[in-house]
Amino acid sequence: MPSEPQASVVVVTWQGAHLLPDCLDSLARQTVAHEVLVVDNASTDGTAEVLRRYPHVRVVRTERNLGFAGGAEAGLRAATGEFVAFLNNDAVAEPTWLAALLATIVTDDRIAAVTSLMLLAGSDPPVVNNAGVVVLPTLYGADRAAGADPATVAEPAEVFGFSGGAALLRRSAALTVGGFPTPFFLYYEDTDLSWRLRLAGWSIRYEPAAVVHHRHAATSDRMSPLFAFHNERNRLLLLVRCAPAAPAAAAWGRFLLTTASLALRHGRRLRGAEPHNLRVSLRLRVLASAVRLLPWALRERRRIRPGAGRATDLPLGA
Repeated sequence: MPSEPQASVVVVTWQGAHLLPDCLDSLARQTVAHEVLVVDNASTDGTAEVLRRYPHVRVVRTERNLGFAGGAEAGLRAATGEFVAFLNNDAVAEPTWLAALLATIVTDDRIAAVTSLMLLAGSDPPVVNNAGVVVLPTLYGADRAAGADPATVAEPAEVFGFSGGAALLRRSAALTVGGFPTPFFLYYEDTDLSWRLRLAGWSIRYEPAAVVHHRHAATSDRMSPLFAFHNERNRLLLLVRCAPAAPAAAAWGRFLLTTASLALRHGRRLRGAEPHNLRVSLRLRVLASAVRLLPWALRERRRIRPGAGRATDLPLGA
């Protein structure tokens, strides 16, 4: 009989000592053999003490907080499995989660990733948090089927992208296209890797039988300036790296024009009541950081998209 596929599960954590036990206990209940790696992003909250209670877990400790992107890349490279799963530290996996992902990815050598059905923890009736990633006509990434009844995504499907919160990757495919973009630090790193995998000819699947329960935003506040900054900046960098030139340039132009319009409209009367992504000061910080990283993104683009590309190859979704 053929040997069972070797799998690793990577959990990236930072200041998540209160979240890890539920997550790691759920991995201990999985029905298939696997190794568990926890990438500890220089936590100072007692995470090391928690991990000592899990001697079977391999720990990769970083010298500083590398964000999810850097932590995921460290885990991807440290993993020994042919397939590498990622599970958020604020998520709990059903016992058959990993088995369902593996059963799907081995059906076709062209599948590079399988994404899970993420349900909002504690929701009654169940509510979808994520069933894959889509790119909207606005060129923003979005959680597929977020807020929907799980019955609407009850069938396996080809999707644009996987969610880094609960997915299985073919390690060789992810490394071949360059792994996670570590300068992103946080957000859009999974969309960027998904786009590169698809440009390289790989397939990404959604498997509804692979279920996790996610405490959405337990590790980050989506109303915070941290989220707004990385979400806006990384979208601009993603488009430079992966999108056809014309839509990427247009998105940068819209961001510049919107920022200028907001500055003219509010001027010194800006009172901080606007969402963070509409605050001129934050948008200027986004532009400064994106411009600083632009040479890197352009160098990467020449590798990712060696051809000119066409606007018609945009992976728009709903």
